[in-house]
Amino acid sequence: MSADTVPVTGWGRTAPTAARPIRLRSYQEAVAAVRGCGARGGIPRGLGRAYGDAAQNAGGAVFDMTALNRVHAIDAEGGTVLCDAGVSLHRLMQALLPLGWFVPVTPGTRYVTVGGAIGADVHGNNHHVSGSFSRHVLSFELLTADGEIRTVRRGTPLFDATTGGMGLTGMILTATVQFQPVETSLMSVDTERARDLDDLMVRLTTGDRGYRYSVAWIDLLARGSATGRAVLTRGDHAPLEALRTPGPLAGGTRARRDPLVFRPPRFPSPPAFLPEGLVNRTTVGLFNELRYRKTPRARTGRLQRISAFFHPLDGVPHWNRIYGRGGLVQYQFVVGHGQEEALRRIVRRVCGQRCPSFLAVLKRFGDADPGWLSFPVPGWTLALDLPAGLPGLAPLLDELDEEVAAAGGRVCLAKDSRLRPDLLAAMYPRLDDFRALRAELDPRGVFTSDLSRRLTL
Repeated sequence: MSADTVPVTGWGRTAPTAARPIRLRSYQEAVAAVRGCGARGGIPRGLGRAYGDAAQNAGGAVFDMTALNRVHAIDAEGGTVLCDAGVSLHRLMQALLPLGWFVPVTPGTRYVTVGGAIGADVHGNNHHVSGSFSRHVLSFELLTADGEIRTVRRGTPLFDATTGGMGLTGMILTATVQFQPVETSLMSVDTERARDLDDLMVRLTTGDRGYRYSVAWIDLLARGSATGRAVLTRGDHAPLEALRTPGPLAGGTRARRDPLVFRPPRFPSPPAFLPEGLVNRTTVGLFNELRYRKTPRARTGRLQRISAFFHPLDGVPHWNRIYGRGGLVQYQFVVGHGQEEALRRIVRRVCGQRCPSFLAVLKRFGDADPGWLSFPVPGWTLALDLPAGLPGLAPLLDELDEEVAAAGGRVCLAKDSRLRPDLLAAMYPRLDDFRALRAELDPRGVFTSDLSRRLTL
């Protein structure tokens, strides 16, 4: 354990605050740390992939969970795993894919911990089919503010408050998760171009039911009749039969010999310090034009590695450095079905501002999961990465917040670093229930974060 404070940021590298890191190596250390964390409290932290301030705690403690990383039991027949909260999805893929099992839900990076996946109730490109991560969690052990360890099961208020609760109900120590069966470590992928936003929305609405995974990249610098033009990528896990087809194969001959092999590529990290302004309208405009033009109008059945399909940026460690010292803001919102005009207005507004975003993705969410602060609800979700120093960004996002709230939508708390607290109740109807349970469970505010203070959670 360390008594020194260090600067802590989210993946966006904005608004650093100083906290005292406490690296936990046993459950006994975890109990002692919670009981003695001090007046400013503490917050669990995994691999630091939340974009905003959810795992920061100015003047208090940050509980580093990554040393609690044991995989306790794997049911190779039934596909369930009991593991510590500090185990990453990457490690679980390494352990489970060779046995024919894959994580039921993965966000855009596999370098998140199981505890983080539960605390943020992460979603993936299969939400319209599989829901959020919590739907596949059978139970977990939760260390609460009184120093007690509780077994929490699905269908209970504490389960629903913790899944999506951003670590504020307690510290998850272990979890039991149900995985999904797969025959190979490859994906069968269909790709097509959409000429504008309306064309894209029609394609998503009419075609998503035929795919487990579906996501669209949008060119937010295109304007006029091309506003919202996109590349739509959909797919499913490739069956074993697909590897017997003659022709080139992702992974080469090794994939045929070992269809469940999982060895993602790694590339050099960007330098620690890059000049500001690399991500600008010119560079992003060129990238967007090349990406859209090089994509075939329609291509079906391409075999692709799991790592390339789900986590293309994971091959570049510290890719967030390309935004320079100023960092990046990821803004993600969802509006319900029937609010398509609100989505169109937001897209037109962002395009009109000429906001340079390499990563702008649109997806459709399916049924909501019961987490009180879980982000997904049925409808349309758009996520975009923007340079934090972009002129006029703060007032633009404030106006988008208003638009989203007026449409009955919400922003994603795991990626937020700037939402005004007065909009939170309109976005999350179970907010009062969450606050009441937290006040009863943790009256001294042992579990606290910069996010919880900013939004009065």
